Amino acid sequence: MPWTPLSRPLAECRVALAGSGGVHLQGQQAFHFSDDTSIREIPADSDSGDLRVSHFGYPVGDARKDPNCVFPLERLRELADQGLIAGVAPTAFTFMGGIYSHRRVAEELIPALLDGLRSQEVDLFLLVPA
Repeated sequence: MPWTPLSRPLAECRVALAGSGGVHLQGQQAFHFSDDTSIREIPADSDSGDLRVSHFGYPVGDARKDPNCVFPLERLRELADQGLIAGVAPTAFTFMGGIYSHRRVAEELIPALLDGLRSQEVDLFLLVPA
């Protein structure tokens, strides 16, 4: 997807979150530790205390204490509350950043992620690598 400048002020934009930090909700299946191209959907109103982290590519201790350091869902909600963005998309997306197959990223992960984003009619999304 090519770079596209915003056509309206940020305060009028609905923002979606996507992160590669291996974040998932308590009760969702944890990510596998290699070449897992699956996506977890996280409702935007989820409590950060219900978020879990499973990732082999970085030390997850800080992320487990505060998932916002790799998945800043609370920070986006604060921006919306302050009127700096119009709102947060109803669903955020997470995936495992440790995918070694470029082909699987291009053919599996990216199309699924884009479908999820398009379905929410967002103006932009914040992609947070871990």
